[in-house]
Amino acid sequence: MRNSTVKYVIKRVLLALMTAFIIMFISFVFIKMLEPEVPMLGTEAQNEMARREALGYNKPILVQFGIYLRNIITSWDWGTSWEISYLTPVTEIIVKRLPPTVILNVYSALFSLPLGIVLGVIAALRKNTWLDHTISTVVMLFVSVPSFVYAFLLQYIVGFRLGWLPLIVSSVADSGGWFTWVMFKSMIMPILSLSFGIIAGYARLTRAELVESLTSDYMLLARTKGLNKTQATVRHALKNAMVPILPSIVASFLSVLGGSMIIEKIFAVNGIGGLMISAINSRDYDVFVATTMFYTIIGLLANIVVDLSYGFLDPRIRIGER
Repeated sequence: MRNSTVKYVIKRVLLALMTAFIIMFISFVFIKMLEPEVPMLGTEAQNEMARREALGYNKPILVQFGIYLRNIITSWDWGTSWEISYLTPVTEIIVKRLPPTVILNVYSALFSLPLGIVLGVIAALRKNTWLDHTISTVVMLFVSVPSFVYAFLLQYIVGFRLGWLPLIVSSVADSGGWFTWVMFKSMIMPILSLSFGIIAGYARLTRAELVESLTSDYMLLARTKGLNKTQATVRHALKNAMVPILPSIVASFLSVLGGSMIIEKIFAVNGIGGLMISAINSRDYDVFVATTMFYTIIGLLANIVVDLSYGFLDPRIRIGER
């Protein structure tokens, strides 16, 4: 790895840490300003009073933030839930809620990415035909409509009217595990709800990049060298079109944790997205700050991976050089 690349990576990591710090500060300070005074009465409140005293709840907000940041750095203590799961560490709650979010979004990515790329390739190879127009129209429809609209439509038509699929995602106790047919069947509707937009986005991106590659000068050179259209497309056009597409795929697999907040709530998925919404509704402040930082860190990592992947996929791109 070149020195310029190393410097670039260090610079991006430092900028990401600075961004994360600013977002944490804003989230913590503003959410603490909304916190009401909680009366501590009776012997049952002794543990809560001691915990609040240790966290500096009776001190100024900036002092509380300093204590909060110190606890994270020294002991990875992100605070305690006061409403969702009384006196349970926030990290324990997030770890418990992580599997359904990961499974749901990974299923969506594995289903939508290949289908979106294939539709984009078909539309590009059949440019200006009825097939291209049909795919482009469907893509525009899928891109324009939010995922929660598909969720409600699927829930009403497929789940309620037709009764083909469960209205909500099954629990582990009812399904017998995360990777059973019962669990997968209950996840089909949320998977489809998340996938429509991803399919449309990748189909549109793939079509645009491949159409540009097919009309490039190197394609004419490849045909004059004796390659037929299929060989030239696979060896040259598709390979060059994947340069801007593959980084987006890498980012999608890294950021699968961050795209299903509303969908999780609609289908009663006991995941991170539902946890964040519950924390907002119940004013569980430590849980809210921790889940906010969870999504922030995922997004920052995705951006760094995308930038670095360009240099690995195309050696002509020199990362960190002017």
